[in-house]
Amino acid sequence: MPESLTGIVPEDTAKGLWDSIKNITASSIFNAVLVAAACLVAMKLLLKVLDRALGRSKLDAPLKTLLRTLAKAGLWFVTVIIVMECLNIEATSLVAVLSVVGLAFSLALQSFLSNAAGGMQILASHPFSEGDFVEAGGCSGTVEEIGLFYTKLTTPDNKLVQMPNSSIVTANITNFSQQPTRRVELRVSASYDAAPDRVIALLARMAAEHPLILDDPNQMIHVDGYGGSAVQYVMRVWCANADYWTVYYDLMDGFKAAFDAAGIEMTYPHLNIHLGDGAYADPDALGRGDKKRAAGPSEKSVRRNDG
Repeated sequence: MPESLTGIVPEDTAKGLWDSIKNITASSIFNAVLVAAACLVAMKLLLKVLDRALGRSKLDAPLKTLLRTLAKAGLWFVTVIIVMECLNIEATSLVAVLSVVGLAFSLALQSFLSNAAGGMQILASHPFSEGDFVEAGGCSGTVEEIGLFYTKLTTPDNKLVQMPNSSIVTANITNFSQQPTRRVELRVSASYDAAPDRVIALLARMAAEHPLILDDPNQMIHVDGYGGSAVQYVMRVWCANADYWTVYYDLMDGFKAAFDAAGIEMTYPHLNIHLGDGAYADPDALGRGDKKRAAGPSEKSVRRNDG
């Protein structure tokens, strides 16, 4: 009996397996060949039936491939066990040997098997499909391929990223493409001199005139906060998922021109200094070193607006 075999499995199991192999006869080999041929024909027929069933199903192509591979591996395992029985080899001893060897491989390939388990989980739970734009595991991009071990993403700047499936299933997954519509949220500021109703009406008109913004759900435009030198407004509108960035940048590009046309000032951080005699201190003069002359001892108040 080979010493390498006793080093893997218990001695009694190894001895029984080795004795079975030594007792193989010509007739048992002939019977095993016939049984193996019958098993191969049966395997081919069963795989054809499985292929037809998978073809009618709505499962993703990677999942169909995975199920067929697992079924084929299971059929081969059953075939080997049947042939070993025909050769009068103890199946229990063979299964014990295969179990120990499988355990050793699983420990050596732990990360590899973890990725495989992650791939099966992705294919089963279906959190995203090929062509979706997702964010997962600290990376965002369009899903190009869902494999058993890796998922390929193409980033917006056309980089191909291969992410281990184990890192995806343990992270939060955001799918930007699964819903038919998306909400565009923008913030803009206007001067305190502009009445809020006037600013809100202007933003509402911009949304109503844009052809890609949906009427349902309704737009939401409100005052969002009060800054040091400006009133903050929030604008929430809805559009088709594919039109998100078009609507976003159309509105961003149009804010300045619309505000200028309406005579509404978009403020920025600035500094005003008021003197006691009514004079106004030029900030440029202060920057040139004339601070003492500009402010003087008669300074009454200093007001800073940081926006």
